Amino acid sequence: MATTPAPDRAAPTTDAAPARRPAARKVTRHRGEGQWGMGHFTPLNAAEQFKKDDDGLNVRTRIETIYSRRGFDSIDPNDLRGRMRWWGLYTQRRPGIDGGRTGVLEPHELDDEYFMMRVRIDGGRLTTAQLRAVGEVSQTYARGTADITDRQNIQFHWIRIEDVPAIWQALEAVGLSTTEACGDTPRGMLGSPVAGVAADEIIDGTPALLEIRRRYVGNPEFSNLPRKFKTAVSGSPLLDVAHEINDISFVGVVHPEHGPGFDLWVGGGLSTNPKFGVRLGAWVPLEEVPDVWAGVASIFRDYGYRRLRTRARLKFLVADWGPEKFRQVLEDEYLKRPLLDGPAPELPARQWRDHVGVHRQKDGRFYVGFAPRVGRLDGSLLSKVAELAEAHGSGRLSTTVEQKLIVLDVPEERVDSLVAALEALDLRVTPSPFRRGTMACTGIEYCKLAIVETKQRGSSLIDELERRLPDFDQPLTININGCPNACARIQTADIGLKGQLVTDEHGEQVEGFQVHLGGALGLEPSFGRKVRGLKVTSAGLADYVERLLRRYTAGRSEGERFAQWAARATEEELS
Repeated sequence: MATTPAPDRAAPTTDAAPARRPAARKVTRHRGEGQWGMGHFTPLNAAEQFKKDDDGLNVRTRIETIYSRRGFDSIDPNDLRGRMRWWGLYTQRRPGIDGGRTGVLEPHELDDEYFMMRVRIDGGRLTTAQLRAVGEVSQTYARGTADITDRQNIQFHWIRIEDVPAIWQALEAVGLSTTEACGDTPRGMLGSPVAGVAADEIIDGTPALLEIRRRYVGNPEFSNLPRKFKTAVSGSPLLDVAHEINDISFVGVVHPEHGPGFDLWVGGGLSTNPKFGVRLGAWVPLEEVPDVWAGVASIFRDYGYRRLRTRARLKFLVADWGPEKFRQVLEDEYLKRPLLDGPAPELPARQWRDHVGVHRQKDGRFYVGFAPRVGRLDGSLLSKVAELAEAHGSGRLSTTVEQKLIVLDVPEERVDSLVAALEALDLRVTPSPFRRGTMACTGIEYCKLAIVETKQRGSSLIDELERRLPDFDQPLTININGCPNACARIQTADIGLKGQLVTDEHGEQVEGFQVHLGGALGLEPSFGRKVRGLKVTSAGLADYVERLLRRYTAGRSEGERFAQWAARATEEELS
């Protein structure tokens, strides 16, 4: 099997169609797709070329010895818009460029001379010392910015290239890293934020997740994948890591003969061509998870489609091969042994899976989950949270896949005091459904792909809905995305909002959203329904959501979730 590119050579021509009946030739995607495992090593696009020219991991040395000393203008373009992602760095959007110009400007015209920096928080695990360091970096180098993402990471903005080495030093001193936080790599790995402490946990996946990170993150064996590679590991019965939409997921189950372990899923992902992951029907014991992870990542590296970036995610290979062939290749070519068959995970017992609120741990202490506004915090607030956690007997916290935070290991006698202190900082332990269920991506404020503003729109929407619908008490997710790429998981929300320009009542092009309704994960996973022509302006968003939720409240049957109602509602009711 291939692990590194071989010298360029012509692709095989043995798959030519017969001379007669050329019209019957069927072109399949495995032909000429740049699959290393098929002997196709010649780069077929600019991204594959710059990765072949130099491993993205190598750019760190240039950042430390050249770019941070000579400044932004000294950065090679292939490093600036390519390899620097391997160290968690993207240029942010130049201020003042409206969404209508996003798709027409050249990359250098969108680039600001500042960076977004992503800090990988594998499994969402943070010590109070680490959170304090994040807060200090935010205040010193990032103008106070710090956003929690729906992949449990933390993102800074306004980072100067001159400051990057000092930031790395501060983060790495407490065990944090930006290594492969972006790029065509194994990105930050999701894990249950209450792993090891939840009373209802099936199995703690933390040892496997940490071993994967130790062996493979920053390892050149997996630093040139066809595209990003997203991992989730959780033993929670709440299915709390969005396993359905990751490239590879290990989901806690109990084998009838062998006990707790993991059900293996592959090929999930959203963006403009969403697909749910599929089960391979295989049960994996805890100690074998890293090897199986490496096998699946190797299949992606060797057989993933490298010709077109739009078809380079693992989900396209899985869709073409099917789960049976994928498992067979995994067992025969990579693991060299069969996997055990195993059961599917059971449905979660409740719709909310974010661990917000006060919950007893299996050791008798408590964890306290709270909801910031759409994941937006600042360095000063993060430092205060670290201080509060320590003052209430805790030394660690977790981030969640819903842009929330959890303080772990709180003694019972200190819970009430901690809750009051968090609430005083507008960090809600008992939030409204709107505060609890609304997520937003970075949006046009910083993102070069965005078309509309998202964070402030989400925050103001929460306020409006709390004011207009104070008695609404049903679980609800509202996911706001600034572009079609679905970083905020619009297709799997009760109300998913995809940013685009729309025409208002005056015939003017303004910021707005295409609406997706009734998406879900966990309980009956489904992609949201689109009603023909249903678009809403940003200014009219609160009016639309209020109208929709009043119709849901009036028309729902007993116990009917929003997604169930939206699936059966008429287009008139949803408009």
